[in-house]
Amino acid sequence: MPSATSVQSFTPPKVVGPATKKATRPTNILPRSLIDDAKVETKEAFNPEKHLNYEPPSKIYTMKELGFEGHGISPNAVSEPFPLFTQDAIKQMRSEIFTEEAYEHCQYASTFNKNMIRGLGPARAPFIYDVWHSPEVIAKVSEVAGIEVVPSFDFEIANINISINNGKVEATQSDLDPLGDGLSTVAWHYDSFPFVCVTMLSDCTDMVGGETALRTASGEIKKVRGPAMGTAVILQGRYIEHQALKALGGRERISMVTCFRPKSPLVKDETVLVGVRGISNRSELYTQYTDYRLEILEERIRDQLKKERRRELSKKPFELDQVRNFLTEQKIFIESMLEELIE
Repeated sequence: MPSATSVQSFTPPKVVGPATKKATRPTNILPRSLIDDAKVETKEAFNPEKHLNYEPPSKIYTMKELGFEGHGISPNAVSEPFPLFTQDAIKQMRSEIFTEEAYEHCQYASTFNKNMIRGLGPARAPFIYDVWHSPEVIAKVSEVAGIEVVPSFDFEIANINISINNGKVEATQSDLDPLGDGLSTVAWHYDSFPFVCVTMLSDCTDMVGGETALRTASGEIKKVRGPAMGTAVILQGRYIEHQALKALGGRERISMVTCFRPKSPLVKDETVLVGVRGISNRSELYTQYTDYRLEILEERIRDQLKKERRRELSKKPFELDQVRNFLTEQKIFIESMLEELIE
């Protein structure tokens, strides 16, 4: 397991975020029908026995296969889509996403994505937050990720990407569409967080496309097939450049992205806020980011203190290089926070 205090062989990729610098509401209005169709007769509490439908993915591609051996926090790169939730679970999720309150307070737009709902919070979306804090769900995500992970923090639970099909696809080629097929729906990017779990909330029966395109170390493009309703894809997106390709056919393409970080405070955490600062309630984002980062720092200091006390009890000499390396790593960790917490 990579350690936060070990020498890092690779510099993490630079994340380029959207040009959007502050929270912006979409100019194109989401249809009212999404709210009407999402209503359920009975609101339910999350029950893993009823709502979880996990089956292991047919294939998990490794970082080595993509040419990135030694990069990141896990040897696993990306999974094929795999069943994760039942249709009943998806209905409950959609009933919390598509509400008047979410439309009013939680809609965001950026130069990367025209329509998002994010920052719902546990009060507006108790079912969704119970899902992603469920030990059963976290265990399955960790199994596929190849390392124990936890949700990064609450604001990054359930980022909803919404694409409504207007029947028009322009075949163009640009810097944002190097595949040259006019089918890129999100720009090439690295994620701000180590892992993401992308869950499909739409019926994909009549859809064609919707794959995730990955750029390998050699520059080749690899496609992972698009998911079906209730299935998910796990991606170590902080370290792999990728983009979502447009799905043709079907009325909508709605996906839920939840971000994950390593559970152990001793594993390196190269989370940045570049990709999300301009599409967030900044006070909430900064509060939750600072809280978990300080917890990591606290746990690392406690661990180092225990090592120092054990060393002293065993009458071993002071390890100057080890302590200086530890302090240097924490200095870098704090400096990285200062780079993210900006006006």
